[in-house]
Amino acid sequence: MLAAVEPVRWGIVSTARINAASIPGLNESPDSELVAVASRTEARAAEYAQEWGIPRAHGSYEALLADPDVEAVYISLPNGDHVEWSVRALEAGKHVLCEKPLARRPQEVERAFDAADRAGRLLMEAFMWRQHPQSKRLLELVRGGAIGELRLVRTCFSFTLGDPDDIRLDPELEGGALMDIGCYCVSGSRFLAGEPVTVSAQQVPAPKGVDMRLTGTLVFAGGVLAQLDCAFDLPDRQGLEAVGSEGSLHVAMPWAIEQPGIELRRGGDVERIEIEGVDRYRLQSDNFSRAVRGVEPPLLGREDALRQARTIDALYRSAEQGGAPVAV
Repeated sequence: MLAAVEPVRWGIVSTARINAASIPGLNESPDSELVAVASRTEARAAEYAQEWGIPRAHGSYEALLADPDVEAVYISLPNGDHVEWSVRALEAGKHVLCEKPLARRPQEVERAFDAADRAGRLLMEAFMWRQHPQSKRLLELVRGGAIGELRLVRTCFSFTLGDPDDIRLDPELEGGALMDIGCYCVSGSRFLAGEPVTVSAQQVPAPKGVDMRLTGTLVFAGGVLAQLDCAFDLPDRQGLEAVGSEGSLHVAMPWAIEQPGIELRRGGDVERIEIEGVDRYRLQSDNFSRAVRGVEPPLLGREDALRQARTIDALYRSAEQGGAPVAV
């Protein structure tokens, strides 16, 4: 059983929809205490605080960062604001859990983690799926030889985005399918196969220019390949398949994990591996709170975030060049 720690006092920067997934875990955990939320106006912050039972509301992000009672912040702003407000929060002395993707470009990731180092504070990119026991079991199976030698990884994530004015289609806010949901596919491929050597990608642009749909191929050392697709104009779907020399592993819900479980297919047989259903967002905030208290390391750090951004950047460069292979 994990030792008890003094609860970390959290603030949330923005009133984004994704907060609804994180707030319950913060409220239920003995390791965390949600004490404040910020919006761009006093009225919106007060309304949101009342809705979620948050003690304090701040009418600006700056005001929350100046709150001496807030130790750690969860940043759920649009993609294009992630690094700017992460740096501001770190410079204000706060620990930062920033919603994925931290940044599209590696130099921006370096900028954020350099700020964390200067401030002596923690920064973590919020890939909550990595915290779940399903992900850990999947990696154990691959590394343990359950499918023989890993040779191919397939990942997908898509849904239909009906609003042409959705911020996820805004190039000024670093929108696009790869940034919003394809980053999970990149993370999953890297999780199992390591770091790609080269990548190639093709995209179909949305009217504002960001990628509405993108497919990519990642080439890893030793000949392992990964294929991914992500889209805002395809039906709701997600999945991960790891194919080896002797079998394959199928995960129906690798990212949302609403119905956890892994299928091992080998020699014509299918074995269902059941996985405990737990709140991946709470696991994430618990890990971060305990890392703030120094009792366990944060699951993800600079190197993972930097390698993630390098791969995303290379995929975009390839897509902009019509699919030409690009070194990562």
